[in-house]
Order: sequence, then structure tokens, then C-alpha cells
Amino acid sequence: MSTPAGTPTRIVIAEDEAIIRMDLVEILTEEGYEIVAECSNGEQALDAVGVHEPDLALLDVKMPVMDGISAARVLVETRACAVVLLTAFSQRDLIADARDAGVLAYVVKPFERSDLVPAIEMAVGQHRRLAELYGRVDDLATQLENRKTAERAKGRLIDQHGLSEADAFAFMQRTAMNRRCTMREVADQILDGTLVP
Repeated sequence: MSTPAGTPTRIVIAEDEAIIRMDLVEILTEEGYEIVAECSNGEQALDAVGVHEPDLALLDVKMPVMDGISAARVLVETRACAVVLLTAFSQRDLIADARDAGVLAYVVKPFERSDLVPAIEMAVGQHRRLAELYGRVDDLATQLENRKTAERAKGRLIDQHGLSEADAFAFMQRTAMNRRCTMREVADQILDGTLVP
């Protein structure tokens, strides 16, 4: 399977049982995925994700050092990659913990190839959509902060230099064009006192 750019989906696998880990590598490689790291605990998985920047981390729930749900929490909070959990259990409290950690899919062991691929594709697709939404939210937050800064600068031009609102805006816009900089940069200069009309 591949990402929209045509490169294979890159996966970090964390499973403490070597035989299951080898099965996962074999199945996923045959399905066209690229396995970038194999780990035996959650801590190693976090390190591997930091180094390889995969599209997805496939984590066993029960692992030594750091369990899969704890590792998933970190990966989801940092928006590092999509996460799919592997579990031998299907208890409701475990599912609730996984959901609360932000896990997008899970597979119950013993798993079949037909269980893995849809879970992986669903998680990767959801993660991409969430990343786009987070990007939009971050852009909007930046735009809002820039607008607030520009309004404060405009207010300072009005209060301290007697400009009308239209003249203050025109001064800021003209200065940004002449200096080939952003309105935010002009506003910051007005607010720190290095730019006056």
C-alpha cells in the first residue's frame, strides 16, 4: 500500500513476541508496506518513530518497559504518526483506554491479513485528515494572532500619532509593500517603537 505520493506506507512495528513480529513484517512487506523499524517495547517504538518518521506505528498493547497504550498516547499527542494497536484482549476498558489515547484502530490477536490491512489504511487515512485539520487550525490561529497584533499597532498609530483608522491602515500597508515585508512585521515594529509615521 502507498501514500498519495506513491511511496510505500512506512511502518514501525513494536511487538515483544519475536515470532509475531516476524509474521507482521512478512505479511506487511508482502502487502507492499515498508517496515522501517522493529521494536520489542514502547520506549524503543518512540525512539524509532523519532528517527524514521513513519506513517504508522503498529503497537502491541502488552509490552515490557512501556506498554502500547502509553506509547500511543505520546505519539498521538505529538501528532507523530497514525497508531494501530494489537491486542490479545477485547475488553471494553482496554478499548476505552485505546480510544482515550487517540488510537484510530486496533486489531485483536490472533489476526488475519484481512484484519491488518483495513485497520492500517483506515488509521493512516484518518491521521492524514486530522493532520490537515490541525494544520488549518494552526493557520487560523496564526492569522488571528497576526490580525490582533495589526489591530494593536493600528490603535497605537491612532492614539499616539493622531492618524485616522483608514490612514493608520494605509500607512501600515504602504510600509509593508515598500519594505517587502508582512503586515505582522510592520505591526511588530510599530509596537516596539522602531517604526513611526
